[in-house]
Amino acid sequence: MATSAVARETVFALRRQIAKIEGTLPERLQAPAAAPGDAPRNPTADVTPQDPTADVTPKNLTIVRRGLAVAPPDAFLRTGAEDLDTALGGGLPKAALSEIHGAATRDAGAVAGFALSLVSLILKQGPRLPVLWIGTAEIFREAGFPYATGLHRLFGIEPEQLLFSEAPRLLDALWTAEEAARMTALAAVILEIRGSPQRLDLTATRRLHARAQSAGRPVFLLRQAGEPEPTAAPVRLVLSAAPSAPRQTIAGPLAGSIGRPAFTVSIGKSRTALPGQFTLEWNPDERSFEERRAGERRQERAANPVPVVSASRRGKDPAPASGAVLAFAAVGSPAAGDQPSPGERAAHRRPRRAG
Repeated sequence: MATSAVARETVFALRRQIAKIEGTLPERLQAPAAAPGDAPRNPTADVTPQDPTADVTPKNLTIVRRGLAVAPPDAFLRTGAEDLDTALGGGLPKAALSEIHGAATRDAGAVAGFALSLVSLILKQGPRLPVLWIGTAEIFREAGFPYATGLHRLFGIEPEQLLFSEAPRLLDALWTAEEAARMTALAAVILEIRGSPQRLDLTATRRLHARAQSAGRPVFLLRQAGEPEPTAAPVRLVLSAAPSAPRQTIAGPLAGSIGRPAFTVSIGKSRTALPGQFTLEWNPDERSFEERRAGERRQERAANPVPVVSASRRGKDPAPASGAVLAFAAVGSPAAGDQPSPGERAAHRRPRRAG
């Protein structure tokens, strides 16, 4: 009996240690109940015995982020979307590695736009330092580079503030990112990688995360068409493009127009948040995100219906509906312009020659 009690205490101590390594701190995590006849525990042990009559339902288990109580107010980057910030425990961590995933290559524009929106939020709060964007020749050839005019108009980023580093190999890109992550002269570091390479493993991401924590600067890892593999990033967001709402005018929404950029954001991994999905719109004037809720979207569509097919431009009224379509012509004389069938042609009505 004593051996089983020691084994349970050892397992429980390991669970506490794993929780600390993963970044969660169980405030009230009690040890399993001792079986009848077990030897008494050592009072100096790391855990305390559980009352057999106590309620052990999940409501008694409180898990908080490690260091959240002593974290400074500016430790998290708030997006402006209250539900997303609340789900993430205050926002994205500034001094950390954050993953932004795109399920397919066609989502590269949405992933890059969301990353630039985060950079705009960082530059809005702090000094306007340059940002380094690192990638391989393959990713830049496939996804392209940001448009300079759009950087200033949509995100308030000057073209000279965004620096690019094109590495010939993934190993060189990782080395450049590690060296840049330790620099305090940069506002942020962006590392864009395509696929799921083996060199981007848990060890490599741990180094990036440690450098970001040491420098107090964020490192954004953009994954294009990659699999969600284990990394040291505390937060992983999955991005895709969302339909834009009509452009707002003084007279109301302009039907058939394209409004602000919109993103569908899913929490793929978080040490404190539960999985969830949000639709965010980027406000280029206020430099912040605004959340679009499903109910508001349905009301907007009901108030401003947009026809699937626009009216004809040649006249006031659209073309009348077509009549019934038959697979065979109706019985009677053929209509004007119809060609006779091969059996009705004169050449086919001639008798065959004999002999």
